[in-house]
Amino acid sequence: MTPVRTRIKICGLTREQDVGAGGDAVGFVLYERSPRHVPVARLAELARRLPPFVTPVCLFVNASPDLIAEAVAAVPTALLQFHGDEGREQCEQPGRPYLRAVRMAPGVDLLDCASGFASAAGLLLDAYVEGYGGGGKAFDWSQIPSGVPLPVVLSGGLSPANVIDGVMRVRPWAVDVSSGVESAKGVKDALLIRRFCEAVREADARIADAMT
Repeated sequence: MTPVRTRIKICGLTREQDVGAGGDAVGFVLYERSPRHVPVARLAELARRLPPFVTPVCLFVNASPDLIAEAVAAVPTALLQFHGDEGREQCEQPGRPYLRAVRMAPGVDLLDCASGFASAAGLLLDAYVEGYGGGGKAFDWSQIPSGVPLPVVLSGGLSPANVIDGVMRVRPWAVDVSSGVESAKGVKDALLIRRFCEAVREADARIADAMT
């Protein structure tokens, strides 16, 4: 039996010392209104410091095609993440694998979202708040239906304290964390990142034990 392994994405990195702190993927926010925003030149500097086999992710919110093209040119291996009101054609236009963020407001039909963005590499599920991004808030995980045909990335208010419960209840393909491993906005805490990663591995081990 293949071991359970939930992937981990650490999002909103702004400093060199945080780039190699842990995770299978790291996210860079190219949205100027975010406190975690990095310009493309800074993105390129940080991405060059990534350890081998760690995936860079570029997060956009209703970005211009020129900004997306500039970021892709700077980091050609990046996975793209669309967090605004982008439609399927806008997500597909850069020709790169992408995640489509879904803000889990009451009544959201996740199966319909999956159908509308069938070309996505996965759906990133975040809490619904005013503005964009989950604001460090969790949503009701019971909103997630069974049988979503795309990989699910669980986001929104995750931390070392609740990620075990999230992984065991949702069984996502990956988890995404930002404010839950910070000492201040945009300032990651290496100890919290390590605790978060250890908690995800603990959840995986519990799931594996239950399957044997």
